[in-house]
Amino acid sequence: MGSAELTLWARLDELPRDAVERALWEERTLVKTWAMRGTLHLLAAAELGLWLAGLGTYRHYLKPAWIRAFDTTEEQLLALIGAVGEALGGEPLTRVELADAVVARLGDEGLREKLHQGFGAYLKPAAFRGRLCFGPGEGPRVRFTRPDVWLGREVERQDGEAALREIARRYLAAHGPATREDLRRWWATTPAAAGRLLRSLEDAEEVGVEGEAMWMLASDAADAAGTGAASGVRLLPAFDQYVIAATLQAAHFLAGDFRDRIYRPQGWISPVLLVDGVMAGVWRHERKGRRLVVEVEPFGRLSRAVRGAAEAEAERLAAYLGGELELAYA
Repeated sequence: MGSAELTLWARLDELPRDAVERALWEERTLVKTWAMRGTLHLLAAAELGLWLAGLGTYRHYLKPAWIRAFDTTEEQLLALIGAVGEALGGEPLTRVELADAVVARLGDEGLREKLHQGFGAYLKPAAFRGRLCFGPGEGPRVRFTRPDVWLGREVERQDGEAALREIARRYLAAHGPATREDLRRWWATTPAAAGRLLRSLEDAEEVGVEGEAMWMLASDAADAAGTGAASGVRLLPAFDQYVIAATLQAAHFLAGDFRDRIYRPQGWISPVLLVDGVMAGVWRHERKGRRLVVEVEPFGRLSRAVRGAAEAEAERLAAYLGGELELAYA
């Protein structure tokens, strides 16, 4: 949640400190759920039907390799998805309460331990099918609900293939130019499927970027050709979308061999010091009493102007999170 909030903070001036919490749990204009790549995302409630239609095309969890790896059968998994949806028809349930309800419905005691697992491997398929999302927590414990129950309305979905085309279009609008491999990784599909999806977009075209064929929306291509170099300094949080989307193109966004400092083991994505579009370092922050300690580790020497801009970003962070800033360079 902290990374989600700071992702918005990095892009919006004067973001209210409670804006994300309020949108999630009071206004219900955002929905927290497992989405692309099986990772947690906050999605606009008004557009949830689009994302669920696209996620509904996922089939990897029904393939024999997944079934074997997670010690289940297709029949058992489909029954589990149904039972989860039924159990979440009322008040939000903690992980333990949900496991109890599912075991009671299916009579399979072996499911209890599987559903207690923190990474939610057995719950993600239910989220992909729109049978589960996150509700407000109960102290330190997460709670789950069902999207239609939480929003108080049916979530209307369009055709899955049409949804995938719109999702791919939005991906290019935000992250283009991109290759089919970039889209494949971001959406967690196959290279062939990503290629077919890009070719199916009537308003997308191939462009050459330093000799490599990539895809952009046609309406963006002409503007991009005349766009100057990026400028500005930002402190991007862990798991920021800019950094995630650049995963396979990281060499173009780094001035040196620093990839392992950002893309770390177990899928961890470090907070990044972004200078003129380039990932120029990493950073961290920690609250110590009334102080907010921000430590920046640049990958090289920073100019006085960049250091001043980084300090301004750190001051903006301290104003947002609260605390007296203490800035250090490693």
